[in-house]
Amino acid sequence: MAIEKFLQDGQDPKVVEKIHDKIIDMLTAGEFIQYISLQKKPAVTLLPDSITVSNKRIFLCEFTKLGLATNFEIFSWTDIKDIAFKEEIFGSKVTVIPQAGENLTIDYIPKVQARKLYQLIKEALETAKAPAAKPLVEPSVERPKPEPTVAIVPPQSNEASPAKPVENAEPAAPTPHVNEIKPPVTSIPSFIQEAPAPKPAEEEDELTQKLKKLKTLYDRQLITQAEYETKKTELLSQL
Repeated sequence: MAIEKFLQDGQDPKVVEKIHDKIIDMLTAGEFIQYISLQKKPAVTLLPDSITVSNKRIFLCEFTKLGLATNFEIFSWTDIKDIAFKEEIFGSKVTVIPQAGENLTIDYIPKVQARKLYQLIKEALETAKAPAAKPLVEPSVERPKPEPTVAIVPPQSNEASPAKPVENAEPAAPTPHVNEIKPPVTSIPSFIQEAPAPKPAEEEDELTQKLKKLKTLYDRQLITQAEYETKKTELLSQL
């Protein structure tokens, strides 16, 4: 039986084994024994009182009727208010202070074991009370986190994107509708047919409109600066 880890501070192996076997049957799921402390009186004590600490509870054990009966006082950490001990000439007096009811004291606990008990129980009590000690934050104090900026890139198209009217800008030449029905060539005067379309001016206005549209998207924070610079360089490369 693996009880060696509970014999590091001078505990009696036979008594530890007997207490261990009793408590191991009372453990719940996920619960395990952390420490077993035994009473050690100046006179010989065959069945001393003991204090056992698990990760969930504390067990105070007292043998009665020559070891034929056992009294247990069991508390969960939420039922314990505090732990105290007092070092005396022969060992220490350990007192468990519950939230309700009388204090429970076991004397003649070896000083080394009493200090270990105090350390383990104090840590368990602080852990049990930690959630209640968290400060409550009023809803008015909390501020919503800023939503991440989503860059919206306009779809590329071969046709020029419509631009808002800009002051002092020259109007672009009208683009003939695709479905427009043209009259027979014979009815159009020859000088109209031979007139070249102002393509260079139209291309220059289209590029200008794209640059202004790109600048408008950047001013409205719909695209990032890196996207703006990349698209601007791509448009200027067409000159």
